[in-house]
Amino acid sequence: MPAAPITRRLFLGTAAAGCAGAAYALAAGGARVDRSGFPVSKSEAAWRRQLGPERFRILRKAGTERAFSSPLNAEKRRGTYHCAGCNQPLFASSAKYDSGTGWPAFKAPIARGRIGYARDTSLGMIRTEEHCARCGGHLGHVFDDGPPPLGKRHCINGLALRFRPA
Repeated sequence: MPAAPITRRLFLGTAAAGCAGAAYALAAGGARVDRSGFPVSKSEAAWRRQLGPERFRILRKAGTERAFSSPLNAEKRRGTYHCAGCNQPLFASSAKYDSGTGWPAFKAPIARGRIGYARDTSLGMIRTEEHCARCGGHLGHVFDDGPPPLGKRHCINGLALRFRPA
């Protein structure tokens, strides 16, 4: 039996379903990191109260903020970027650069052991998720297309950070 022809309605319906699935995956997050068992550990209700809905979605559910939406993307002052969940210092302003991607980008963390890593295979890609090593909060991803000498781009959600000026 020959296959039914693809109608405009079938094509648009399939495309809409695919877009909805991709939007859900973006909102829900990627890497499946068990965010409990870190040195700073709280109940889900306590994290929700502390962080508010958007920070909770990003830090605790591995969500992503809209590109170019964070004021920290344009932050130029000297200072330190801390985890918005537990206040651990993560990045120095001297490591920040404009990657043009719409999220704050850094060449390297402020010190070893401040960031944990996990494999993220969501959205049909293989990426490396970064999370705070103290509270497990999702920060963003690290890519191998950054500036020399390390060649890393730590692409971080602005809502996952709090900036402290020097």
